[in-house]
Amino acid sequence: MNHGTGSFAPIKKSMRTRLGKTLLFLMCLPVGSAVASQSASAQVVPPDEDHIRWSQSERISGFRRPSGPEPVTVASRDMVATERYLSLNECLKTALANSEVIRVLTGVGATSSGRTIYDTAIAVTPIDIAKARFDPVFQANTAFRRNETPFLNGPGTAINGLATAGTDYGVEVSDRNLLGGVTAIGARDKFNSDDNAGFYTRNQPSMDISYTQPILAGAGLAANNAPIVIARLQQEQSYFQFKGAMQQLVRDVIAAYWSLVQARTELWAREIQVEQLEFSYRSLTAKADVGLRNRPAAAQAQASWSNARATLVQARASVLQREAALRNIMGLPPEDGQRLVPSTPPTRDRIEFRWKEVVETAQASRPDIVELNLVLNADQQRLVQNTNQARPALDANALYRWNGLSGRTIAANQQMDAPLNENTDWTLGVTFTVPLSLRESRARVRSQELLIAKDRANIRQSLHQIEHQLATVLRSIEQNLQQYEAFREARQASAFNVRAQRANIQAQRDTLLSELLAITDWANAVSAESLSLTAYNAELANLELQSGTILETHGVRFVEERYGSIGPRGWCLEESRNYPRDLRPTENSTRYQELQQPSEEAFELNDFPRRKQTSDGQDPMPTVPEIPEEAAEAPVP
Repeated sequence: MNHGTGSFAPIKKSMRTRLGKTLLFLMCLPVGSAVASQSASAQVVPPDEDHIRWSQSERISGFRRPSGPEPVTVASRDMVATERYLSLNECLKTALANSEVIRVLTGVGATSSGRTIYDTAIAVTPIDIAKARFDPVFQANTAFRRNETPFLNGPGTAINGLATAGTDYGVEVSDRNLLGGVTAIGARDKFNSDDNAGFYTRNQPSMDISYTQPILAGAGLAANNAPIVIARLQQEQSYFQFKGAMQQLVRDVIAAYWSLVQARTELWAREIQVEQLEFSYRSLTAKADVGLRNRPAAAQAQASWSNARATLVQARASVLQREAALRNIMGLPPEDGQRLVPSTPPTRDRIEFRWKEVVETAQASRPDIVELNLVLNADQQRLVQNTNQARPALDANALYRWNGLSGRTIAANQQMDAPLNENTDWTLGVTFTVPLSLRESRARVRSQELLIAKDRANIRQSLHQIEHQLATVLRSIEQNLQQYEAFREARQASAFNVRAQRANIQAQRDTLLSELLAITDWANAVSAESLSLTAYNAELANLELQSGTILETHGVRFVEERYGSIGPRGWCLEESRNYPRDLRPTENSTRYQELQQPSEEAFELNDFPRRKQTSDGQDPMPTVPEIPEEAAEAPVP
């Protein structure tokens, strides 16, 4: 390095040259990186998204399942299916076994409720996450450094640089307690080489212990424990949401079952109606051909028969749709070559209810009411948190440190300080911090107070609504039972009317139109009777749902399945622990009666006077041509 007055300019020019090369390198770096990235099919900076990207659906949709048999329709005449007697107990057991995803009934179908058996186990994990803030934290750091500080020796001299290099080490363990205080224990060492403070190399070890305790904001057991309490309350919310979905599943299985019973009963009645109207039509047509009846009477019978056939198609379609809905909610495929035949008879027993006990049971047991109370408790815990955070921050700090020093001097002498405890530091103090308005924290408190008032209003409204729902269900139960009794009498009277009208026709005291109307009235009475009785049975299950006891009355229990997963210390010890996995419902207890005959046999429909072709020639059913358009206008006898 040159000395003297002229030596400053070359040094300054050298610094300018070095700085210019550095800037040129930084400016060229993106360009060079881009060129290199193009050749390597990658870029340091992602390009702009200037078009829509999508993947092939076949590559993303990787899950597949084999398709089952072709579904049966009203036009499937040649498909032979075996009948499978299915009790309501078996329906519930099958639905519970296939309830990994809980389904709900939607008209003549079923869909996912959005709840699964894994939701409650997933909700357990936030509890451990909330507890993690109280776990000890270990921290270690190493930093290598080199500093070069330029300085001027004196006027007119060259600029020299002082270089120092070294390594900094440190380890620390800190832990937060439930009162909000943080304890920390650390050890550090600072190593310097080429030191100009009398040492050639120097070590500065130290060890310290500190404690920081919040006094206002962040202090207190309730405020610090609130996140854990909230996480536990949310886990309980998830459980009662799952329980509510399971209750709805059980009720919907029962409703789908009785809907199928009603559809099959109506189909039975419509088949008899079509059979009898066809007989009347063919009889009238045969008699019209020989002059015993006129063509308009036969046309009337054909119209009634055609309308009944259309109703029969609708009844067959209803049976297929109701069976499909039951299959769907049970988790069965749409078609398996079997026809599901319900074998549990509907109950006709009148059940007496104590209104006060029903309401009290619903208010204490319904999962949605329990969930609303859990939401209220969680919001109260958040109010504790926000109230605590609305205080000024006042922290007490304490620190005690042991310092040491050792190293080799420039004269190559080794120097070492006395033990660490002879050179100590200590600090005691407080730190006070407060926003001058506390606007945000107090707004949060006010918002939480209003949320709590809202939660209480929602609970009161739900209790009010529950009482109305229970009253509606009880009215429906009584209505359906009394309608069933009335429709049963109407069906019996219709069957008697059919006999009377046929006797009148044979005695030529009445027209055939009265018999056609009597047959139609009988079929309609059977349909209404089955609808009211099955609705009565479905409403009994609905009452158990509204009172929150349907799982208990059907003997459904939950079993917590567990599985092994990595534990809190598994990252270093490879420790595995058992954690909740799912809540699988067990099989329900046997509650309903099981028969080896179709449920519609319980309606005692065999009393209908069916007219069939006999071998003695009475009431024949001949094959006749269709009625011509130019029907005779002769009066009806």
